Amino acid sequence: MSTPLNLLLTDATSIKEASNDYGNIIHHTPSAVLNPSSIQEIIDLVKLSYKSLTPFTISPRGQSHSVRGQAMARDGLVVNMMSLSKTGPRITVSSDCQYVDVGGEVLWIDVLKATIERGVAPVTWTDYLYLSVGGTLSNAGISGQTFLHGPFISNVLELDVITGKGEFITCCKNNNAELFFAVLGGLGQFGIITRARIIVDKAPTRVKWMRLIYRDFMAFSKDQEYLISSNVPDYIEGFLITDETTTNIWRSSFSSPSSQSEIATMLKKQRILYSIELVKYYDYRSAATIDEEVDALLGQLSFISSMIFSKDSSFVNFIERVSKVDAEDSLKSHPWLNLFIPKSRISDFHAGVLESVVPKFTGPDPIFIFYPINRSKWDDRMSAVIPGEEVFYKLALLHATKPEESESIDKLNNQILLFCETNRIEVKQYLPHFKTLEEWINHFGSKFETIRERKILFDPKCILSPGQGIFNS
Repeated sequence: MSTPLNLLLTDATSIKEASNDYGNIIHHTPSAVLNPSSIQEIIDLVKLSYKSLTPFTISPRGQSHSVRGQAMARDGLVVNMMSLSKTGPRITVSSDCQYVDVGGEVLWIDVLKATIERGVAPVTWTDYLYLSVGGTLSNAGISGQTFLHGPFISNVLELDVITGKGEFITCCKNNNAELFFAVLGGLGQFGIITRARIIVDKAPTRVKWMRLIYRDFMAFSKDQEYLISSNVPDYIEGFLITDETTTNIWRSSFSSPSSQSEIATMLKKQRILYSIELVKYYDYRSAATIDEEVDALLGQLSFISSMIFSKDSSFVNFIERVSKVDAEDSLKSHPWLNLFIPKSRISDFHAGVLESVVPKFTGPDPIFIFYPINRSKWDDRMSAVIPGEEVFYKLALLHATKPEESESIDKLNNQILLFCETNRIEVKQYLPHFKTLEEWINHFGSKFETIRERKILFDPKCILSPGQGIFNS
């Protein structure tokens, strides 16, 4: 029988791939890579490290859609979780269609395909489906359904986890609960997720999909907050528009205003416009009344009445709306910044960041996403960190640039963080990246002692996910 070390790859191609991620900014070289053919091989590898006099670090790697080296292991070992899918995705929908069991390496696009065949689907999603289940649950998994159903981590019933001791443990809220809550949003610090049981529900078949344009930020934010409190829509996100290119792209697939020049004119008068993306699901049972429902909802909002982009789409096409990253994009750098901002400071944040800094970002088709989320849909026992207020906003500054230009983007990102620090706006980073333990302690706040205790309990030798730099900095 092969030992874990006999299975390791050290060829140049494997090492190079494991030394990079989607961010294409940080590059850490591992000693070797494991392409496991079974869960047992991963267990054996972790046990070998844990029992060693000089433990080596291990980082599970899914799609490596991280942007700051979080899935890397400098001089350690990288486990290519995608290798577990060689014989096909590990997906099983329950006989009563109440949940789906999926491997940690499985992509959400494959979860969608498998569940929709049974007429069901998860109730919440990520915007981009070509992410692994394990990687998503190690962070949170958020999108426009989060205000209504919570993040993905709030929709998990059970997990199989390999701890930093090499223990294989099945856990849920009522059994091995400390590990269950630790791993969800735990940034890979407490265990490797090998299976997740996800809640599903009857899937809609169609959607009414709209993008509404606003000049005024206060009207925009007021309407977003109204929408997430009404529980009438099924999806709410928002965009910051600094270039008419954004709406030009929308025109190719949406029924849209006849005069695109009006948007260009408005952007000459003010540096930024705002858009609410609003979706309402329906099927044959509600097809006769859906237009009336949508019209009633729109009647409560204060968008520019002549500026509405709309379309009727299948549910699957909507969920699949973000296409898979292509080879050209993978060569670029992605100096992203994702923040959660407390609602009480949103006016200050708007003045100091959205109006003052965001319009300075340049580059090919940047995407700026901005929308509110309800805190009540999150479980504070999980490791994920969010602001303490009942409503907070998500800002995603998503850039794709030449590698040599990423530093200039990060200067503006740091300007935003400095503004928040100077003005005591207690933002929290989503997909966080910090360089010192002090910064991590500040990030976790009152949760840090719990995080430290969980690390001692489940990964006392700091073997797992060193790329996060929390306990391995």
